[in-house]
Amino acid sequence: MTRWLQSGRRRDVCVLLYDADALRGQSLKTRLEDHYDTHIDSKSFYGALESLIQQGFVEKRTEGIHEAYALTDAGEKRVEDHFEWMRGKVGEDRSPE
Repeated sequence: MTRWLQSGRRRDVCVLLYDADALRGQSLKTRLEDHYDTHIDSKSFYGALESLIQQGFVEKRTEGIHEAYALTDAGEKRVEDHFEWMRGKVGEDRSPE
């Protein structure tokens, strides 16, 4: 598999969006902060979102006066591919060396 995202935060954003139709930015940020149990700088968070948009993994939608974010088909495929890779690694026999 080709290199996807080197940032774990960006991958985690995609994972959170995977099972959601779309999430507002603040809701997405709050869920990520809850997962990490820490505050995330808004500039850094929205910079990561913008990068995901530019790479074609996330799309920004306008819902009334709010902006919401959703995975593109390419983003969904990458999350699924990454999940399968992780399942293979986590499920591997861990024989002592």
